[in-house]
Amino acid sequence: MRILIVEDDALTAKALESLLAEQHYAVEVAPDGRAATALVEAFDYDLILVDVMLPPLDGISLCRQWRSQGYEMPILLLTERDSSHDIAIGLDAGADDYVVKPYKSEELLARVRALLRRVEGKASPILEWGKLRLDPSSCEVLYGDNLLPLTPKEYALIELLLRYNKRVFSCGMVLEHLWSYEETPGEEAVRTHIKGLRQKLKAAGAPPDLIETVYGIGYRLRSLSELTPSQTESASLPQISGQGSLKPTQRKTLAAIKGVWQRFQPRVHEQINLLEQAAKGLAQDQYDSALQQQAEREAHSLAGSLGTLGLVHESRLARDIEQLLQIKPPLKQHQIDQLVQSTADLRQVTHQPAQEATETAPSPGLNSEAQGLNLNDSQPLLLLVDADRDLITTLNDEIQHWDFRFKAVNSLTAATSTIAVDCPSAVLLDPAMADQDDETLVFLNLLAHHSPPIPVLIWTAHSDLKHRLKAARLGGRVYLKKPLPAAQVLEAVDQVLQPPEPADAKVMIVDDDPQILATLKILLEPWGLRVITLQNPKRFWQRLQATKPDLLVLDIKMPQVSGVELCQVVRNDPHWSHLPIIFLTAHTEAEIISRVFSVGADDFVSKPIVGPELVVRILNRLERTKLLRRLAETDPLTGVLNRHQATQELEKLLHLAAQNHHPLCVATLGLDELSDINDRYGYSTGDAVLRQVAQLLAAAVQPPDIVARWSGDKFAVGMYRQSRENGVKQLRDSLARLRQTRFARSDGSSLALSFSAGVAQYPEDGTDLQTLCRLTDETLIRAKQAGKGKIEPVIQPALASRGR
Repeated sequence: MRILIVEDDALTAKALESLLAEQHYAVEVAPDGRAATALVEAFDYDLILVDVMLPPLDGISLCRQWRSQGYEMPILLLTERDSSHDIAIGLDAGADDYVVKPYKSEELLARVRALLRRVEGKASPILEWGKLRLDPSSCEVLYGDNLLPLTPKEYALIELLLRYNKRVFSCGMVLEHLWSYEETPGEEAVRTHIKGLRQKLKAAGAPPDLIETVYGIGYRLRSLSELTPSQTESASLPQISGQGSLKPTQRKTLAAIKGVWQRFQPRVHEQINLLEQAAKGLAQDQYDSALQQQAEREAHSLAGSLGTLGLVHESRLARDIEQLLQIKPPLKQHQIDQLVQSTADLRQVTHQPAQEATETAPSPGLNSEAQGLNLNDSQPLLLLVDADRDLITTLNDEIQHWDFRFKAVNSLTAATSTIAVDCPSAVLLDPAMADQDDETLVFLNLLAHHSPPIPVLIWTAHSDLKHRLKAARLGGRVYLKKPLPAAQVLEAVDQVLQPPEPADAKVMIVDDDPQILATLKILLEPWGLRVITLQNPKRFWQRLQATKPDLLVLDIKMPQVSGVELCQVVRNDPHWSHLPIIFLTAHTEAEIISRVFSVGADDFVSKPIVGPELVVRILNRLERTKLLRRLAETDPLTGVLNRHQATQELEKLLHLAAQNHHPLCVATLGLDELSDINDRYGYSTGDAVLRQVAQLLAAAVQPPDIVARWSGDKFAVGMYRQSRENGVKQLRDSLARLRQTRFARSDGSSLALSFSAGVAQYPEDGTDLQTLCRLTDETLIRAKQAGKGKIEPVIQPALASRGR
């Protein structure tokens, strides 16, 4: 759990930080309201502790400001005033609880735990999942009667999974929740902790897959309904009759959709009442334009929401009613008769129980024809089609270190039989296993038309263009040349199986139909997407600025403000103009679609919504946006940030350093003798040298630190919370590693590489980026003049004169 402390007294803040850190929380501290707001805008927190008496913006005003911006994280006020009036003011400002100073540690921790429980809707302080129990008050985790000897991060990880047991956590999400921004490691650290936690759970008697991998998304606790009674004791999820053939994830999705139907069935009843009133009025020649317009809107809403719930026939009835209501009176008798009959047929759906209404309906999340996603919860299966026994043994040994299952067959016939019984997630194929190309083509055609399609990796001893073209034409996703280490082969498989990574992306959906919003939330959240819903389009701009979504989903037809108008507003604002926008529409006419794209839409999905189609479109759009952003922000030669993006990132670090009163180290590096290398060995060698140095520098820093190619042979480095002296030391360590790694050339010779650098510190050497960069450039010139491989700090004029 990630907690932010907003406290201006350094001693109190340190005491709080130590107290909470002992309970395995990831803790960050802000000295004032401005610094806290910068952190809240940049990171997500599970809880915020705010001192009431803060300069210059007090804790009450800060709390009120966050709530007005739409932030919903729990807030605990720390106050020295214990009067009922003062406490009431704090709670009215949006705080969830308060603690009066001086407080007892036991009481404070209990209130923290209570607020975290309140967020997840749990009343019991003990977190349980079958035989797994976590007691936050004692920080003990047991499986059955066995106490688990966990490290602090393992404890925090299992607590996160228990508190949010219905969510899937990607590696990035785990890092965001359990590590502070100062210590954030790479994603490999998460996988290491998961592996260690699984081993300890298994040693305590837990099933090996209690923490399951949802492939391509992340990790979660396996559903209790999938564990045996002995593994869950008496705990289980309700079973859904008639759905035994569905996969566990599908059953849970269907159950959630039935819950939406139960919740909104009374509203559907009211909507149909209105349609019946309009039909009756038209049948009795009593035309009411306001009633007919309202009925038309309700029919439009029903067509989308019923279809999204899988009630296809009822959705078509609502669409027919909408079209009839759009006809300008007077209607012909057969049209009135059709309207009355369709309304009567639609009425029948409100008399069905939720179970019956959606039991046989094709759920939007389970449509096998449109299913573009693998909902299999088990570890992915890799099928190898190859007859090389040594290769099979080597691959089988290496795969133990990966989250794959493995099966090998020695013929295409055997592979086809295996697919019919146990569908693989990927196929690793040597085309030499087939006697004729036609046999391979038939097999690959089977994989391509499977639902979902099965990716193929070609692994062959041939590397010429002829064979590569043949593999591409046959549908191979990756071409691997034998021999190749097993680890590299499995890494390639892992890359192929990774779907577009949403990275805990935020998706904002604007639709006036609450039923649509509830259903889409259920469909999208299991894929790691954070869904923000908005029913009232008049509050659009406020919610947009408060939540800062990564993608926007808009309904076209809404009362008061249309989705088309909202799209125009977004595209007219320079800050939001590049935000991806997907439209939901029940209209597929060419004129409507043309208008949607003319105002700046990126894509559209027709109602009724097919769940997998929408998920795939959203993930693909997020992936494409991320790719375009990466191309715009990185230097194509070295892969690190380009100068434009680095300038923005350094400005952000300067702002953060100013808000938190922390140092910032800025350095400019220049490669020694790059021009000589280009002249003697060619520019391709010089480019390779630049890439190698960039990779070395990038590997030496952790976010939020940055490395960028500044120009030509120059790099820029920004190191947050580092002094000038520490920056010099870190760069000298990087220089030493560069000197130990000689650059090998294709002709067998090698080059010794080095760089020189000038290093400055904020705020001692300057308070703006332009001044800091000018000083580092000047110092770099002096360092190069003094010889190769010199890392020199900026020397202030006063210090320089004393040195003379």
